[in-house]
Amino acid sequence: MKTSHSSSPSQHQEGHLSATDTDLLLDIQRHVMTYLGNDYIPPRTDTYYYGIALSLRDKLIHQWLKAQRKFYEKDVKRVYYLSMEFLPGRFLKNTLIKLNLLEECRKTVESVGLNMNDIEEQEWDPGLGNGGLGRLASCYMDSMAFLGLPAYGYGIRYEYGIFYQDIVQGYQIERCDNWVRTGTPWEIKRRGYLYMVRFYGRSETYTDTDGNIRYRWVDTENVMAMACDFLVPGYGKDNVTNMRLWAAVSSREFELQEFNEGDYIGAVEHKVETENISRVLYPRDEKASGKELRLKQQYFFVAATFQDIIRRFKKTKASFNDFPDNVVVQLNDTHPTISIPEFMRLLVDEEDVPWETAWNICTRTFAYTNHTVLPEALEMWSADLLGRLLPRHMEIIYEIDRRFQQKIRKKYPDDPEKIDQMAIIQNGWVRMAHLAVIGSHKVNGVSMLHTDILKNKIFKAFHDFYPDRFINITNGITPRRWLLQSNPLLSGLITDTIGDGWINDLNELSKLSVMTEHQDFCRAWRRIKNHNKTLFASYVLRKTGLTINTKNLFDIQAKRIHEYKRQLLNILHVVTMYNRIKASSDSDIVPRTVFFAGKAAPGYYLAKLIIKLITSVADVVNNDPDVNTRLQVVFLPNYCVSQAEKLIPAADLSEQISTAGMEASGTGNMKFALNGALTIGTLDGANIEIMEEVGKENIFIFGLTADEIDKLKHNGYDPCSWYNNDPELKSVIDLIRSGHFSPNQPDLFSPIVTDLLDNGDRYMVLADYRSYIQAQETVNQIYQNETQWTHRSILNTAGMGKFSSDRAVQEYASKIWKISW
Repeated sequence: MKTSHSSSPSQHQEGHLSATDTDLLLDIQRHVMTYLGNDYIPPRTDTYYYGIALSLRDKLIHQWLKAQRKFYEKDVKRVYYLSMEFLPGRFLKNTLIKLNLLEECRKTVESVGLNMNDIEEQEWDPGLGNGGLGRLASCYMDSMAFLGLPAYGYGIRYEYGIFYQDIVQGYQIERCDNWVRTGTPWEIKRRGYLYMVRFYGRSETYTDTDGNIRYRWVDTENVMAMACDFLVPGYGKDNVTNMRLWAAVSSREFELQEFNEGDYIGAVEHKVETENISRVLYPRDEKASGKELRLKQQYFFVAATFQDIIRRFKKTKASFNDFPDNVVVQLNDTHPTISIPEFMRLLVDEEDVPWETAWNICTRTFAYTNHTVLPEALEMWSADLLGRLLPRHMEIIYEIDRRFQQKIRKKYPDDPEKIDQMAIIQNGWVRMAHLAVIGSHKVNGVSMLHTDILKNKIFKAFHDFYPDRFINITNGITPRRWLLQSNPLLSGLITDTIGDGWINDLNELSKLSVMTEHQDFCRAWRRIKNHNKTLFASYVLRKTGLTINTKNLFDIQAKRIHEYKRQLLNILHVVTMYNRIKASSDSDIVPRTVFFAGKAAPGYYLAKLIIKLITSVADVVNNDPDVNTRLQVVFLPNYCVSQAEKLIPAADLSEQISTAGMEASGTGNMKFALNGALTIGTLDGANIEIMEEVGKENIFIFGLTADEIDKLKHNGYDPCSWYNNDPELKSVIDLIRSGHFSPNQPDLFSPIVTDLLDNGDRYMVLADYRSYIQAQETVNQIYQNETQWTHRSILNTAGMGKFSSDRAVQEYASKIWKISW
C-alpha cells in the first residue's frame, strides 16, 4: 500500500464535524492505535483505511450476530451457496454505501486533510475469483443479504488470485496476485472452526455390532480447514450474511510425528505442501500434479463445508430425515459436485443412514446451476485419480452409477445406447455434470436460450428422464454496486427524476422511458456520460500512458479472453476500419476508441496470442498519424472489478459478440446496458432477453443464430469460401498474415490464420464477419445522431429491471430453495 501524510492545518480541527462524524473519527483513530499500534497523527491514507474498515467491521459483526440469533429463534431453513469463486470487489466503498455512511466518512477524512478516493485506492481487489462465475456469486450474496435470506456463501480463501496481468512488449505476463500480502481488515479468522479433511488412504470393510457390513476410510493424509468469514451487509438493512471461505493449514499431529522422528525438513515441507491447497485460484492443470491439486481444492472446501453444515444442523435437529426441510445446498456449476458423494459418505458411513434413505435425503438437498454448454468445461475426472485421492468416494460414485444404470435399463429396455449417453462413468472417466444432474432435485440454466440448449442438446436424455427437473433462472446483477456505487452521477440523476425506489426494485427504472422527450433530462444524461468518459480517460492515461480523445465513440469489450467470446472478431473489425481509413480521406468516419480488457488462462496459447495481436494492432494504429485521430485501440491490463467500475459507466458501445449458443448468459451485457451503453451482440445468452426488454431497435443484433450455426456445421462449413468470397475480409486476413502488424516476426500470427482457414473456424468468426461489419456501420450512423443515441441509451437503462440479482435470487428462493423471506 502507498503511504501518504497530510500536513493540512485542519487535521486536528474537528469542530465543524457533527456529533456522529466525531464519533466515527474517534472510532477510526482508536483502531489505528489499538489494532495497528500506530499513532493517528499525522493522518496517513494506509492507516486510516484500516481504521475505517475495522470500524465498519465492528458494526457488521453486531448486525451479523443479531441476524444469526433471529435465524435460530425462527428455526429457519438455510441456504448454502457453494462456489469455487467469489469476486466481491473492494469492500470499503460498498460497505459505506450499504450502511449509509459514505458522506459521513468522506467529511470525516476530509476534516483531517485526507481524500476519500485516495483511501479507497488503498484496498486491493480480493483475489477470490476469475470472472463471471465469481462475480455472479457475489451479486447473489449481495441480494441474499438485502432480501434477508438465511443464506451463506462457501468457498476457498485463496492466498493468491488467479494472477496479476501485466502486458510486456504486447504479451500477457502473469505475476503473483498476493492480495493479502499486508493482510485484510475484512477477514475474520475463525480459529475455533478447524475441520479435518482427509485424502488418499484406502477404504476397508468391517462388521458392526449388529452384524452389518460397513465401510470406513482409513490410513489417510490429513489437512485442517480453517474458516475465514467475510461479512456481506444488506443495503439499508440490519441483515448481514457471510461468505465462509476455507484456508488450508497443516495437521499439527502429523507435523509433530515427523518432527519427533527427527525429520524437521520433512515436517516443514509437508506444512508448505498442505497449505498449497488454498494457495492459488485454479492451478494450471496441464500436468497430472495440477489436476490433482485442483481436485484436492474442490474436495477440500466441500468436505469442510459439510462438516460445518452438519454441525449447525445438529444444534437443533436430531434426525437426518429432517435435513432437506432445513438445508438446501446450491452447487454453483460443476466444481462442488464432489459434495454429493461426500454427503452420501457422511450419511451412510458416519451416521449409519441406510443407502436408500440417504440418497433420498441427498437428492432433496442438492440443486445444481449449470453455467456452460462447452463440452470441455463440463468437468470430468479420471477414475484412477479420483480413486487414488478419494478412494471411498469413488466406491460411492460407482454405486450411484450402478443403481442409476438399473433405472435406465428399466425405463429403456430396448435402448442400450442410453447407458453410454447418461452413465456417470464412461471409459474410465467420471462425468461430474452427470453426477450433479442425477444427485440434485433441480437443475437450472441461466438464460432462456441456455436452458433450452441444456434441455434439447447437452442434457436432452436427462431432461427426457427427469422432465420436471430442469428450469430456467436468468442471471442478474446487483444495482447497488453496478449503478449506485459505480455511477454516482447517473444514480443521482435517476433518483432526482423518479425517486430512489429503483435501488430496492430495479423495475422502477421503467419510469425513465418517458424521459426521452424531456430535453433537459437528455442533456443531463449526455453530460454525465461525457464526464464518465473524461474520468475513465484519466484512468487510462495513468495506467497506460495513452491520451484518449473523449469525443470518440467508446467501444468496449471487457471479459475473459476466449475464442468463443470472439475478441478476434472485434480486432478484425478494427483492422477493417484501419484499412478503410488508410484508403480514404473520408472525414465522415466516426472517430472511435476500441478498448479491450480481460485475462487469458496462463496455459491458453491461442488466447494469449490474440492478446498479442490486439496489442500489435494497437501499436500500429496508435502511432499512425493518418489513422490515430479517428481510431485508437487500447488493451487495459489486469481487468478486475474495480477497473470494471470505472470502465462500464464510460462505455458508449458494449461488445457482446460471442458465438451464438456458446455463452450461457453473460452478466457484463447487463452491467453495460444498465449504465446506458448500447449493445452490439449476437442472439446468444441473455442478449436475447435484453433485446426483448429494451426493444429490437435499441440494440444492434447481428450474426447467425444458434440453430443456423448447427445447420451450417451439419451441412459442412467451409471458412475458406467465406474468406475467398469477401474481398474486404480477405484483405484483412492477408494483412495480418503478411506480418504488417508484426514486422520483426512476420509469421507470428500464422497460428490464428491457420485456425481460421485450415482448422475449421470452430467459433464461426468468418461466417459472422460481414454481418458484424454491417452492424458496426449502423452503429456509426446512429451515433452521429446525438438525440437518437441518447434516447436509445436511456431506454436501455429503463429496460433493465428484469436483470436484477434480487429478482434472480427470489426465483431461486421460490422455485428451488422453497424458503420465504
